[in-house]
Amino acid sequence: MTEGTVKRWLDMRGFGFIETDEYEKDVFVHHEAVKGKSSLREGERVRFDVEEGDRGPKAINVEVIS
Repeated sequence: MTEGTVKRWLDMRGFGFIETDEYEKDVFVHHEAVKGKSSLREGERVRFDVEEGDRGPKAINVEVIS
């Protein structure tokens, strides 16, 4: 699993981006990938798995850790 910080969250659109040291690009995250919540907040620390999407890395199995 990878850890990162929610860099940007667009609540009205239901997605955002996670910043992590392991990837050059920010990792896309959709609200459906977040366990136990329907949204995230900017600055939250998260743990997640990554899969390659059509436009780059995509977070799945996202858990808030702080």
